[in-house]
Amino acid sequence: MTRYKLTIAYDGTKFHGFQRQNDLRTVQGVLERALTKMTKGQHVNVVGSGRTDAGVHAFGQVIHFDYPGQIPAENMLRAINSLMPLDVLVKDSEIVDENFHARFGVKKKTYQYRVDCGYYTDPFKRFYTGHYPYKVSVDKIQTALKDLEGEHDFTSFAASGGVIENKVRTIYLATCVYNGKNDELVFEFTGNGFLYNMVRILVATLLEIGNGRRDVHDFLRLFEVKDRQEARGTAPASGLYLKEVFYD
Repeated sequence: MTRYKLTIAYDGTKFHGFQRQNDLRTVQGVLERALTKMTKGQHVNVVGSGRTDAGVHAFGQVIHFDYPGQIPAENMLRAINSLMPLDVLVKDSEIVDENFHARFGVKKKTYQYRVDCGYYTDPFKRFYTGHYPYKVSVDKIQTALKDLEGEHDFTSFAASGGVIENKVRTIYLATCVYNGKNDELVFEFTGNGFLYNMVRILVATLLEIGNGRRDVHDFLRLFEVKDRQEARGTAPASGLYLKEVFYD
């Protein structure tokens, strides 16, 4: 058996998330079906760096799998791409040591979130951005982002569907820039781990801060109260992208 590490990009619009689900189209399911064709019927289990929800996209999701036999990494890249639908692209392929693990070896991840600031919903952006048609102060948002950096208890920013008890995470870098050409706010968060819906809840809170509906340092209060109901909103899945996954 040969272990391969692949970096993939996908448009999550027509997927029910990354994780395999019976009778539903998922990224893991598409990959495993392609590999089963390549092995002429032998199932190959795909392991991802983490799950993404329905409608969430990826520029740099990382997976690994053990393949019977060995073919050059470049040939694997060509072969599996030839079996991919148009909304999935394998960007890179490499043969790795059997100790490499796409999920357990992750050191940090970067997520991007795009917000369309136009007054009306753009039909050509609706599957690829969130939408917030209200005035925001980028300066207020950038000030609030500084409070996110460091180690904090993110209980207030974890959706109820999560099963992880320890809600402490470290955010290494949190940024927001305004893209005037596209009339979009682009957020990026790099951390050692993210809870279920955490980035989407953070973005919803940041937009309220930028709009003046919350105090600019409200994150400090939310860390202390540890109450999901205090954070309230969740930005749509359509604006979220898994940008990059980092390993040693």
